[in-house]
Amino acid sequence: MPAQDDAPRAAGASLPQPVSIVVPMLNEAGALPALLAHLSSWRDRGCEVVLVDGGSEDDSVAIARAAGFRVIAAARGRARQMNAGARVCGGAILLFLHADTRLPEAADAMVRAALAGVPPGATERSPAREASGRRAPSGSAWGRFDVRIDGSPRMLRVVAAMMNLRSRLSGIATGDQAIFLRRESFEAVGGFPEQPLMEDIELSRRLLRVSRPACLHARVHTSGRRWEQRGVWRTIFLMWRLRWAYWRGVPAEQLAEAYR
Repeated sequence: MPAQDDAPRAAGASLPQPVSIVVPMLNEAGALPALLAHLSSWRDRGCEVVLVDGGSEDDSVAIARAAGFRVIAAARGRARQMNAGARVCGGAILLFLHADTRLPEAADAMVRAALAGVPPGATERSPAREASGRRAPSGSAWGRFDVRIDGSPRMLRVVAAMMNLRSRLSGIATGDQAIFLRRESFEAVGGFPEQPLMEDIELSRRLLRVSRPACLHARVHTSGRRWEQRGVWRTIFLMWRLRWAYWRGVPAEQLAEAYR
C-alpha cells in the first residue's frame, strides 16, 4: 500500500496555475548566454519558456535551441512576436519578458498570488471596483513589477522611480515592467495591438477595462544601455514627447520613425 505522501492529491486540491514566459528576441547572440542562464532557473521551477525570434541574422536561434529552449519564428515586431508566443503557450498565466530584463526571485509565485481570486473569464470591472477605482480584494486580472534600470548614471534610479509611480497612478504599464496577466484576459482584449510602438501602452488601456493592474513592489532589473547610448535626459524628453503625441492621437507608425 503506498504511503500517504505518495497518494494522488485529494479531490478539489488546487495545483499552482502554470506560468508561461514569452521572450521576444532579435539578434541577441552576444547577450543570449546570460539571458538563457536566467531563463533556465524559471524553467527549472516549472515555468514554460518560449523565445520568439523576429528574424535574427546572427546565431541567436541556434544558441537558444542548443541550450534546449523552444524557439519559434514570427514576423518582426515586438507585438507580433509576443502575440505569436502567446498563441503557442500552454499556461493559464502569461508573462512577457524583454530580452534585457531579469525577474526577481520567486516571481512566478508573486504573479500567481497577484492574480488569485479573479473568476475565469472575468472581462469587465465590477460596479464596486468601478466606483472605488481601487483593486478589488479578489485580485487583479493583470499586473506588472516595479522596474530598476541598471547603469552607471544615478539619474536612472530617479527615472525608474518615476516610471513606477506614474504606473501606479495611471494604471499604465510598460514592457520593461514585465507585464503579466491571465490568458483569458489577454484573449478578451485581443492581445497586443500589432503596431510598431506603444503596444504596451495600448494593451494597458484595453486591460484597464477589465481591472486595475496589480502593481508589485518587487523589482525587475532592465538594462540601461539604451539610456546611456542616447543620453539619459535626451531619452527622457524623447519618451515624454512620444507619449504626449500618442495620447493626442498621432499614429504609432509615425512615432516609430522618430523613435528610431
